[in-house]
Amino acid sequence: MSEKKAYQERVQSGVHFMAGNYATVEGAIAAGCDFFAGYPITPANEISEGMSKRLPAVGGAFMQGEDELASIFAVAGASLAGAKAMTATASAGFNYKQEGIGYASAIEAPCVIVDVQRCRGENFASQADVMQMRWGASGDYETICLAPSSVQELFDYTVKAFNLAETFRNPVIVMSETTIALMRERLEIPDPKDLKILNRRYTHQKPGEYMTYKANPNQAPDFAPLGKGYHNLYSINPHDERGGIDWDPEVFDKLYQRITGKISENKDQICETQSYHMSDASLAVIAYGSEVRPALDAVEMARAGGIKVGLLKLVTVWPVAEKQIKEVASQVSAILSVEMNIGKYSREIERVSGGRCPVHYVTKNKGSGHTKEEIYQAIKEVWK
Repeated sequence: MSEKKAYQERVQSGVHFMAGNYATVEGAIAAGCDFFAGYPITPANEISEGMSKRLPAVGGAFMQGEDELASIFAVAGASLAGAKAMTATASAGFNYKQEGIGYASAIEAPCVIVDVQRCRGENFASQADVMQMRWGASGDYETICLAPSSVQELFDYTVKAFNLAETFRNPVIVMSETTIALMRERLEIPDPKDLKILNRRYTHQKPGEYMTYKANPNQAPDFAPLGKGYHNLYSINPHDERGGIDWDPEVFDKLYQRITGKISENKDQICETQSYHMSDASLAVIAYGSEVRPALDAVEMARAGGIKVGLLKLVTVWPVAEKQIKEVASQVSAILSVEMNIGKYSREIERVSGGRCPVHYVTKNKGSGHTKEEIYQAIKEVWK
């Protein structure tokens, strides 16, 4: 009689000094991830390396894909079999995953994708993938994208990403960056009982009664895993509630209204922001990801100089936190949108603000983030 294998603890509770990529690994393991497939690419390699060690040690499965496309489709397949599944890549590899992300969105396979953003061809800092994270795949779909700004948040938001993926049966992207992925910082992993872990909702229907895509409007369908006697057909083609391929304009429209509506019509539940010094602010800085750090420092510098400025941090980049941005735009005389690219998401902030106040683009695309002095100078120029 063989001995039962002893596995490591999933949640490594305590205080650590850890690189961001490894914090992502620990967040995934703590959230219940039991399948990972990936292909090597800098600066995301530590995620695959960490998963190759930790995942088998907790009873999960690690797969080295032959390329990015194989990895994302393996993740989609594992998810349909009932696994909590994840992949990780960097910007160039994220390009190759788009077909699989589109497939996972269409068939409603919950999964987590980590994109460690880098400059084109080089491992320097960037936030240039922000629009691709929303619009990269074909067809109509919605994306949930979280933007951590620290090693601690790489852990926390990876857990959050799995919870959102399981709740809405949708791919969720963790918008990592070279800076926070490779830096080492204090990380506090809580006790397992203090972690909020959500799992997908399974059907109570018998195999003959269950329909793969039958769901209430703007909701995800109950799940039935492969290999359990249920007849499931997961096709990217237009399909009816049973999963059968069916090109009927009305069926197609109803399907995609629900697939997109389960995200867009539940934005209040999904979107999250954090405010700093906004109660009496006359100016507002809006930032996401690593740019939050120098932005907050700049706000503190400006406050010390008598400038009433606050910061709105976007935790959720997609879907857009329109309610929170509109509230800020209605309160202040101007918004400074800070990001590490040519000004991509700033256009979304300007759109949502709707002319309530001017939006100033504070952008940088030089392979490094803004300094606090650069943002402080921009604040002073708008304040004049």
